[in-house]
Amino acid sequence: MPPDVLAPRRPWRPRLTPRRLCLPLALGVLALGIHHLLAGPGLVTGLAALFRASVPAEATATLVLHYAWWPRLAMALLAGGGLALAGVLMQQVLRNPLAAPTTLGVASGANLALMAATLMAPGLLGLGREWVALAGGGMAMGLVFALAWRRGLAPVVVVLGGLVANLYFGALSMVLLLFHQEELKGLLIWGAGSLSQNGWQDAAFLAPRLALGALAAAWLLRPLAVLELDEAGARSLGVSLKHLRLAGLGLAVFLTGCVVSVVGIIGFIGLAAPNIVRLAGARRLGARLAWSTLLGALLLATTDLLLQRVSGHLPTLIPTGATTAALGAPLLLWLIPRLRLGGEAPPREARALGRRHPSPGRLASGLALGLLGLAGVAVLAGQGPDGWQWVAPSNWHVLQWRAPRALAAAGCGVMLAIAGTLIQRLTANPMASPEVLGISGGSAIALMGAIFLLPAPSNLTLVAAGTLGALASLAVLVGLNRQSGFQPERLLLTGVAITALFEAVKAVVLAGGDPRGQQVIAWLSGSTYYVDLTSALVVSVAALLLALVAAPLTRWLDILPLGGATATALGVPLARSRLVLLLLVALLTAGATLVVGPLSFVGLLAPHLARLLGFSRAGAHLLGAALAGALLMVLADWLGRQWLFPEEIPAGLVASLLGGAYFMWGLRRL
Repeated sequence: MPPDVLAPRRPWRPRLTPRRLCLPLALGVLALGIHHLLAGPGLVTGLAALFRASVPAEATATLVLHYAWWPRLAMALLAGGGLALAGVLMQQVLRNPLAAPTTLGVASGANLALMAATLMAPGLLGLGREWVALAGGGMAMGLVFALAWRRGLAPVVVVLGGLVANLYFGALSMVLLLFHQEELKGLLIWGAGSLSQNGWQDAAFLAPRLALGALAAAWLLRPLAVLELDEAGARSLGVSLKHLRLAGLGLAVFLTGCVVSVVGIIGFIGLAAPNIVRLAGARRLGARLAWSTLLGALLLATTDLLLQRVSGHLPTLIPTGATTAALGAPLLLWLIPRLRLGGEAPPREARALGRRHPSPGRLASGLALGLLGLAGVAVLAGQGPDGWQWVAPSNWHVLQWRAPRALAAAGCGVMLAIAGTLIQRLTANPMASPEVLGISGGSAIALMGAIFLLPAPSNLTLVAAGTLGALASLAVLVGLNRQSGFQPERLLLTGVAITALFEAVKAVVLAGGDPRGQQVIAWLSGSTYYVDLTSALVVSVAALLLALVAAPLTRWLDILPLGGATATALGVPLARSRLVLLLLVALLTAGATLVVGPLSFVGLLAPHLARLLGFSRAGAHLLGAALAGALLMVLADWLGRQWLFPEEIPAGLVASLLGGAYFMWGLRRL
């Protein structure tokens, strides 16, 4: 008897297909829609309201259905399908499963362009909102292309370029929001992805444009299928890869711009739908285009209908776009371990970018003197009603406002710089930092939760909450990257996902209309405006104490970049040393994030500046990074106060712009 006859048979399981995936969602949309109509004027009357504004009975309810509910459902289907189609095109052109309108910064660029046009050139909106959004999305995609072109549009570099584009355009949007809060108040909800409608005009605007985009995608179907081959194979068929990529990405940017111009930023539909369809078995490009468009439409419609069901029981408004982003971040975390990003070898030590200085002590003394001089300028020099002027050291009325800000900025710079140095040496990853790896984002989520959920939380409670949030982010980083040996690319992509979750939470908080949202906006931007002398002294003392705690750990920091096996052979307790260092990173990040917000990039920039200056060994590296971080934050705070006087750009945003520029340059060395 053949052996396979005696072998136990596996239980039969139905194979997942796109059809079996979309059918339950379609039935769910149908059931939720019928339930909504039955709870209102009735099924027949509700269906009739789709075609006419009112009927004799229940006129008010049918008006709401005709001008609000039905257009909202149509908009959810159109926007979800358009974003999913754009996601398929981006993933096909870039051969990157993590490419999407949100992860590549296209949606953020379109949003920034619309905000800027609303404030500075509203006449441009009359020419067509989609063209303004298209210009912003094209600018973002051009920036990503410029960053990744030399690496052949490598998937990791493209996604990281999208990350820095998102952060950069987000920082600029925050600047506009801070200076024009009243004018842009309504854009907070829209920017978070609102599907609310008051008529059919937006659906009528979007439908023909998406139809043209779908026809163009069908026309490009066969040429785009060639991109599944390698570069040499595609060129052998006579295909111009450069023009084909530009056409495919231009179409994706156009679709994204059209959707963003109507409903704002809808998170992760363009990422989720194409990947789910691929996992369900749709391998050919034509099938993925069709099924992804349908699945994206159904996913967004289902999410929005469910959100409408529960929104009446929630204390605040939750935009649909923020909800989809919150659901998409776990999906991204789930996808990261399944990506093939190269070898799984342990990370190599991050080499110094400059030569080792022969006398690091003398160099540190020079930096310390420079810090004192810059702090003196920040406190004594500045613009006033009569222009630039120096303030006498005895003028306490002015010094009591300037001195605490400079002191707090220096303390936060020290904490972020030491945290960045620890995490870079621990992972041997030159692009690691609390901001990029999502540690600051996790701390910010916990802090916002404490502000909104706890009655009058104290500073100690906020520090504890921020530390727990940072530890939770670190736990996710360790859990997802332990098997890969903390491969730099995977660590960075995990940070992308955590940062996306933070952006979703931030959008929900800002769109709710809570008065505490203004405090959150000021804190997110990294302003030291509200720091008093007591708080500044607490931050400075905390920075000094944590720096003293880090000083005895320099032996671990010298050995750990050599790899786990070498560190164990040299007597370093691997598990305990990593745990202690990660806990210290969490405390440093939480303390600094509480004052200057989550996205300052000082944790990335200061360790590299120290290496460029010649600080090589761990002890000298920590000292040099701490001094460089303090210098950066004091300079950022002073520049932010003087640049647009009497208006003020928060120190965190200025540091973000400086650090983001360095991040772009650093991508070339990844």
